[in-house]
Amino acid sequence: MRALLDTHVFLWWLADDDRLRRSTRTIIEDPGNTLLLSAASAWEVAIKSAHGRLDMARSVEDVLTTILMQARFERLAIEFEHAVAAATLPGIHGDPFDRMLVAQAMALGCPIVTQDPRIASYPVQTIW
Repeated sequence: MRALLDTHVFLWWLADDDRLRRSTRTIIEDPGNTLLLSAASAWEVAIKSAHGRLDMARSVEDVLTTILMQARFERLAIEFEHAVAAATLPGIHGDPFDRMLVAQAMALGCPIVTQDPRIASYPVQTIW
């Protein structure tokens, strides 16, 4: 399976947070799955860290680079078409990072691993 991780899912997995369902953890840790982490999520993590809303023991760059390599996550760049698609989505979700993830998942035809019910309101498959 190929799936895009929502930022909170990535952070919960990283922190071994109890809010992450066992079934979701299994999907993330299955070496047969291809998991994508968007540049939008990296940007969101960096902003949260810079504003003190996310406590990280190491630098954001170190965490993201190391974790992406160790966990086999694939980096997903933001393309011009993704930006246009995110801007034209219905106003169901106000978070620009989540709107970008929706646009990217729609463009790639892959599900988003998320707990966010607003994302599920878009025409994209979600996994939780």
